[in-house]
This record gives sequence, structure tokens and C-alpha cells, in this order.
Amino acid sequence: MHRFNVFGKKMSIHRINGEWQLFTDSASGMRARVYDVVIPAEMDESEFCKFLDDIYHEYSSEKQPRVEAICQ
Repeated sequence: MHRFNVFGKKMSIHRINGEWQLFTDSASGMRARVYDVVIPAEMDESEFCKFLDDIYHEYSSEKQPRVEAICQ
């Protein structure tokens, strides 16, 4: 599992049945799958921050200027 702060929104990417799946994570630990974003199965984990930044760039703000990985 890979966790991210996507311009203030907590999200995670999981490898399930050979494909990457994106989820929105709530403060209570609940996850909701994001079906309208498809992450290529061959994408390397090192590319996730840039990919999410490209997809969600319209949510960028002065306070949250970039997507950041959350260390576990």
C-alpha cells in the first residue's frame, strides 16, 4: 500500500489482482475506491506522486502545492 497527501486529501494506491487501484482514505479508516482514475498496471511506484499531481493538479493551492508521499 502506498499513501499520499493529494492536495490535502488522503489517498492510497494498492496492488490488487495485478492492477493498481486508487482509494480515498477517510480519517476514520474507511476507504472508497476511485473508479474514474485508471493507473496503468505497468506504472512504477516511483511515478505515483507525479501521476497523481497530473490528475488532480486543479486542486493545487498555495497551502497544498504538490502531492506528497506519506511514509508509513
